[in-house]
Amino acid sequence: MYFKWYFYTKNYIAGLLSLLIFFIILSGCSRNSITGRSQLSLVPESEVQALAITQYQSFLSSNKVVPATTKDAEMVQRVGHRIAEAIQKYYAEHGQPNALKNYKWEFNLVDSKEINAWCMPGGKVVVYTGILPITQNETALAIVLGHEITHAVAGHGRERMSQQLLAQGIEVAGNVALSTNSQAVNLFNQVYAPTAQVGVLLPNSRKQEYEADHYGLIFAAMAGYDPREAIPFWKRMQALGGAKPPVFLSDHPADADRIQKLTALMPEALTYYHPTSAK
Repeated sequence: MYFKWYFYTKNYIAGLLSLLIFFIILSGCSRNSITGRSQLSLVPESEVQALAITQYQSFLSSNKVVPATTKDAEMVQRVGHRIAEAIQKYYAEHGQPNALKNYKWEFNLVDSKEINAWCMPGGKVVVYTGILPITQNETALAIVLGHEITHAVAGHGRERMSQQLLAQGIEVAGNVALSTNSQAVNLFNQVYAPTAQVGVLLPNSRKQEYEADHYGLIFAAMAGYDPREAIPFWKRMQALGGAKPPVFLSDHPADADRIQKLTALMPEALTYYHPTSAK
C-alpha cells in the first residue's frame, strides 16, 4: 500500500511540474514580429540592454579600440550605420516603426587577430581587425554585420537565455532586475560576452543562424550592398578550414550547407538590392 501511494504521489507531482512548465512556456512565448517564429522570451529586453551597456563598456575599456578617424574604423562606422538604417526602414515597412526605439547604436573596431564580429542587445557592435583580411571589401563586411546584428534584433540571445533559465528551473525568470541577480548576470555573460562567441556554452541554434543569414542578406541589400558578395565571402571562410576554425565559424552551419542556402535565398535578397541607393 505504501509503495502504491508513493508512486501515485510521485507521478502526481511529476504531472503537476510538467503542467507548470507547460504553462510557463506558453505564457513566456512571443511571436517575433519580423521572422514570424514563436520564441521563448522570459527575459525583458530592457534588462538585457541595460546589462549590454555595462558589459560593452567594460570590453572596450580592456581592449585596444582602433581610433575612429582611421580608414578601417570609418568603414566599420559607415557600414554599421547603413545596416542600422536599413533595419529601421524594414521594421517601419512591416508596421513596427518603434520596435528598435531604445537601440543606441555603437560601432567599434578592435585591434585583435581574432576573426570575429558580434552585436549585443541595444546595438552594441564590435568588429575585430582580424576579420578584415577575410572580408576584403566593404560589401562583405556588410554581409557580416547584417548577420550579427540580425542575431540581436531577432532576440536570439534572449531566446537562449530563456531556454537556459527554463532548464535551470526558472530560478531567476521572475526577477525583472536581472543586473542584481548573479545567476542572471552569469547567464548573460555566457550568451553575450565576447568569450561566449566561441560557442562552447550557449551557441546559436542552426535555426537562429539561418535566420541571421536570411535577414542579414536582406538588410545588407537594403543598405545598398550587393548580397551576392555573401557567396565568395563564405567560400573564403570555408578555405580557412583547419582543425580549429575561426571564432566566427564556431557552431555555425557547415560552410557548404550555408552557401547552398544562401544561394537559394539570393533571388529574394536581390529584390531589396538597389545599387543607386548606395551612399
